Amino acid sequence: MNMDCEKRWREQGFIDEPAPVGTDLKAEIRRLAKEKNAVILAHYYTVGDVQDVADFVGDSLALARKAAETDTRMMVMCGVHFMAETCKLLSPEKTVLCPDLNAGCSLADSCQADDLKKFKQEHPGYQVISYVNTTAAVKALTDVVVTSGNAKKVVDQLPQDAKLIFGPDYNLGSYINSVTGRQMLLWQGGCHVHERFSVEAIVALKQQYPDAVVMAHLECKGPVLAVADVKGSTADMLKEARANHATRFIVATEAGILHELQRQCPEKEFIPVPPEVTEGQVGCHCNECQYMKMNTLLKICNTLRYEWPQIEIDPTIAQDAVRPIERMLELS
Repeated sequence: MNMDCEKRWREQGFIDEPAPVGTDLKAEIRRLAKEKNAVILAHYYTVGDVQDVADFVGDSLALARKAAETDTRMMVMCGVHFMAETCKLLSPEKTVLCPDLNAGCSLADSCQADDLKKFKQEHPGYQVISYVNTTAAVKALTDVVVTSGNAKKVVDQLPQDAKLIFGPDYNLGSYINSVTGRQMLLWQGGCHVHERFSVEAIVALKQQYPDAVVMAHLECKGPVLAVADVKGSTADMLKEARANHATRFIVATEAGILHELQRQCPEKEFIPVPPEVTEGQVGCHCNECQYMKMNTLLKICNTLRYEWPQIEIDPTIAQDAVRPIERMLELS
């Protein structure tokens, strides 16, 4: 690797060296993973080819915990940057690779550590509950981390008179307030994908498919959740699809989940909710996260070959950031 190429690759945050003509990328990725004793993790929102080549597919925290249990020396987190950080927090002794450092997250970006620190100073005596979709620096300022799947359970176990800040996802926090009777202060953050879902789009699909079960992620707005039959995490949706006798589902979350839904339930139909209703094209458009789609087979192959980009976290931040995760595990 010459210095000019290395400088360019580091500036752009990923390695784009083309594969030799005729290379079977999936086979090469599996070969490299075996050679380097690496585990490949893929979030449900990545493209199908990436999910197919992974050792484990799942939600961010579940993947980080699963990888920590393996005896591999290296892991490749095919998701977004904060997910790779979480992997490093739970496996500090392992090499953690991120195929593209530019794969950020609008939700994590909506809550910066300096802003949260200032907000905490303005609200003395409050505990901070942070959604797992946050940076390590934000986790380091947090008392307990939650996922969309366990947020209610964790909040229910905190004292009723506790003064709580919940962030960064306003929609998730609002939902938890509604089902727990809490009055947590809510950070005004959100996911750009889930914010785009509308009641109108779901109603239009429901008119077209009246027998369909509507499933919506808890990051969706309140009115969207209000018209959903099933409200929950991606894991909840998968569980519901397997257990429900319905054969058709309308799905309001990032469209990558449809790949795993269809794999687990091949006899059922899953219809993605579009970000908006387009005349004559109801149900034809998907709501996708461009950051998740930055993960490609070529980037995974190159990140394994060159063992870069690697995720590093300041030890002081890491020490504080892992504590709220451990606290969550105690409560859930």
